[in-house]
Amino acid sequence: MNYNTELNRLALPEYGRNIQNMIDYCITISDKEERQRCANTIINIMGNMFPHLRDVNDFKHILWDHLAIMADFKLDIDYPYEIIKKENLYSKPPRIPYNNARIRYKHYGRTLELMIKKANELETGGEKDQLIKLLANQMKRSFLTWNKESVDDRKIFKDLDELSQGKIVLNEEEYKLTESRDILAKNNNNNNNNNNGKKNHSRKNR
Repeated sequence: MNYNTELNRLALPEYGRNIQNMIDYCITISDKEERQRCANTIINIMGNMFPHLRDVNDFKHILWDHLAIMADFKLDIDYPYEIIKKENLYSKPPRIPYNNARIRYKHYGRTLELMIKKANELETGGEKDQLIKLLANQMKRSFLTWNKESVDDRKIFKDLDELSQGKIVLNEEEYKLTESRDILAKNNNNNNNNNNGKKNHSRKNR
């Protein structure tokens, strides 16, 4: 009796040993037409194993790729698709560069800093004023998310002045930001709603 631990490792275990044996036999068939018919039959069997995936885009193409992989690319047939190349099978994707840009205030985040930079580039006018007001209020909300106490608007204006390199200067007389208590109340409501949602979900799963 042969144990699985004594047999060759399966390239794609999800198809099982029987499919692998069929492919191994298919490789040995000398007549190309017969070999092609055998491959087509194996593909049909493989597809029937995962009927729920038939609506997946390129499902047939994926099956033929898997056939080539399990045959170790030794199956000489006419593939209906351009199959994956062996040298590309184990290639690593390109390394994603990590953004090491320094964030001045982490509670505001990098995205907000980029938006402030964009605001600096806008021409003076209503659009720029509206964006600046939105940014200042967002800074206040972000500040209160991490520092759950009241914050003076002058602190927000000072940080905005610094992050914009002195190009955006606000004062309390011209700009009125959302009250801290309103922001904190809304944050508390959101937290309570999230907690209630988690509790209800937990009860349903019991």
